[in-house]
Amino acid sequence: MVDQDASVAVPPHGDDLAGAFGANVRRRREEAGLTLEQLSTQSSVSRAMLSKVERGEKSPTIGVASRIAHALNASLSDLIGGPDSPASGVAAVLRKSDRPVFRDPETGFERHMVSAAPGVGGGEMVVHYLPAQVSTGLLPAYPPGTEKQLVVLEGTLTVAIGGVSEILNAGDSVYFQADADHGFANRTNAPCEYIMLISRRL
Repeated sequence: MVDQDASVAVPPHGDDLAGAFGANVRRRREEAGLTLEQLSTQSSVSRAMLSKVERGEKSPTIGVASRIAHALNASLSDLIGGPDSPASGVAAVLRKSDRPVFRDPETGFERHMVSAAPGVGGGEMVVHYLPAQVSTGLLPAYPPGTEKQLVVLEGTLTVAIGGVSEILNAGDSVYFQADADHGFANRTNAPCEYIMLISRRL
């Protein structure tokens, strides 16, 4: 059921990511006072695609979703929907079966939100799954002050940051400032899994 409070993100249930994502995009766009045409210009995503995304008719790729999120000054987690912040002094638990999951319909890339309280302390954790021979493509730069750290759990990952590439194997980790275009690629014939911490200086 869709939350009637327009200020609250709509969390996805089951495979209803497209509907939840689209509802949150429309809510954020309207809050920002943007028309579809203006959002199209700011995100470099066609008006037709944005319209289909908002209506839940089209699941965006990770590249399109990232451009929309950045144009709305939102995180992907904001648009996917996630658990609410816990009350003060209360522990938060996120069961694996309840994880908000973004799936790229074209590549099979998956982004699992694993933070039980995303945004608390200015950070969140996500797990990425890259099938064999799959790349996210270059993702847009984050606002200054955004940092990423990741550790490869399985497989081999190529990380491109501002024109420089690093190859990481299982157990390797990397830190970088995310205010430059960057992307992730699995150039092997085996799947890759890595966990990432995204932090934003408050």
